[in-house]
Amino acid sequence: MKTEKEQAIDSISCLPVEATWEDISYCLYIRRKIEEGLEAANEGRVVSHDEVKKLFAEDNVANN
Repeated sequence: MKTEKEQAIDSISCLPVEATWEDISYCLYIRRKIEEGLEAANEGRVVSHDEVKKLFAEDNVANN
């Protein structure tokens, strides 16, 4: 298994040569968020689509 540093290098090596520090930071941020989401899903920490729709509908009612 690759270390976190190796994974980060793999991620940013796919960016164009002109990539800025902001691009690099964003790339690493997104990769981490995806990994956190996959980890949550593997642990069963998920919310169904119907539950999300219900939460958004309740939020819209509360804000209007």
